[in-house]
Amino acid sequence: MTEAGNTLTLATTKGEVVIRMRPDLAPNHVAHIKKLVSEGFYDGVVFHRVIDGFMAQTGCPHGTGTGGSKYPNLKQEFNAAPHVRGTCSMARAQHPDSANSQFFICFGDARFLDKQYTVWGEVIAGMENVDNIKRGEPVKEPDKIVKASVS
Repeated sequence: MTEAGNTLTLATTKGEVVIRMRPDLAPNHVAHIKKLVSEGFYDGVVFHRVIDGFMAQTGCPHGTGTGGSKYPNLKQEFNAAPHVRGTCSMARAQHPDSANSQFFICFGDARFLDKQYTVWGEVIAGMENVDNIKRGEPVKEPDKIVKASVS
């Protein structure tokens, strides 16, 4: 059961994806994502990097993996949650404190990422829609988040 205010719903071009956000693991990252969602930041943003058997990444306003939000980068909140199927974790550059708006959803186990990327949630419904996101690096005619909402 998810407490009120910590359910993120992504209406995507492949269908709905429901994510239970975990402020117990990464309170600052969850608060940041909620703020971006409330501003409509993720609406229309594509899944720009989708690697079969690994993950689907989104959250770049340019659709290229090169951008973030207007807000400063976040200090890492690495935690013990494993990177397994359905895990939602922040993308970042080489520096541990460089996560901003980009995140990825794991298709399967990616335990080599454990404690090096901030896990902030998990897919609780619609994982089959994540599975159907068009693959590529970069993706040609990528799938996107049509609308993101928090309830």
